[in-house]
Amino acid sequence: MSPAKDTVVLASGCVLWRRSPVDRALEVCLVHRPKYDDWSWPKGKLKRGEDPLAGALREVEEETGHTAVPGAELRTVRYMAGGRPKRVRYWAAEATGGRFVPSDEVDRVLWLSPAAARSRLTQYRDRDLVDDLLATLRHA
Repeated sequence: MSPAKDTVVLASGCVLWRRSPVDRALEVCLVHRPKYDDWSWPKGKLKRGEDPLAGALREVEEETGHTAVPGAELRTVRYMAGGRPKRVRYWAAEATGGRFVPSDEVDRVLWLSPAAARSRLTQYRDRDLVDDLLATLRHA
């Protein structure tokens, strides 16, 4: 039985960040999904009954290979996906370690400056999250 077309798809993800190992500049992580040929934040659908923050951290680890420490909750992004409304909650999260391994779902990751990430993101709706992260880190 297929879900009702008006049922909201719940998802969560993170704006994953770190300090560059070279010059300590702020970098954020984008993932490339070959299925959609797009660059986006690590995110995904929640499992039934899953806590949104736990789901966001799970998706970060699955898609980037990195563990992370969550920070402030950022904006929620809403849009239509496959004819259904989708709601994605985001958190700032600092990468604490790990190593990327390509998969069918995510074949590349890029660590970019905030400005470069804003330009590389495929969906305009994802770009405001860069500003949210910068504001959060400024007030931390």
